[in-house]
Amino acid sequence: MKKRKLPKIKLSKITWIDEFKKFAIRGNVMDLAIGVIIGGAFQKIVTSVINDLIMPVIGWMTGSVNFNDQFIALKIPEGVDKSQITSLEVAKQLGVTTFNYGAFITTLIDFLIMSFVIFMMVKIINRLSELRKKQEDIKPEEPTTKTCPYCQSEISIKAVRCPHCTSTLE
Repeated sequence: MKKRKLPKIKLSKITWIDEFKKFAIRGNVMDLAIGVIIGGAFQKIVTSVINDLIMPVIGWMTGSVNFNDQFIALKIPEGVDKSQITSLEVAKQLGVTTFNYGAFITTLIDFLIMSFVIFMMVKIINRLSELRKKQEDIKPEEPTTKTCPYCQSEISIKAVRCPHCTSTLE
């Protein structure tokens, strides 16, 4: 019985590190990374606007309290008097189970503003790309044909001799 030779499997010299380098250097990945970094920085700005400008006004309208600290005590442990719970921080220290609706509403407003800003940015980018597309459409195309001055036939712009009347063209 003859031994069969198995075909040699050619291993690729490209390692997973090389593949990762190719992946990471691609333009789309770099664009995505830049977008995430800018988005993170922009999120800090939006959060600051919410926490430092909008929520104090809402807190003032609801009785001059920090709106982020609005909560409802759900379960008070034994030995803790309800009058001891003066703020969310104190409630957490005392082990009170709380329903933090103020923090949730603040986060919700933060999300809505961020979503609206992103929506507006995408809308502006789409409008700019439409304008660019319209400008490209408006640009006149270079002619591909010309008229023979002798026989008035339409011929290729690259022609040096008219195919209809065989005149030499300048």
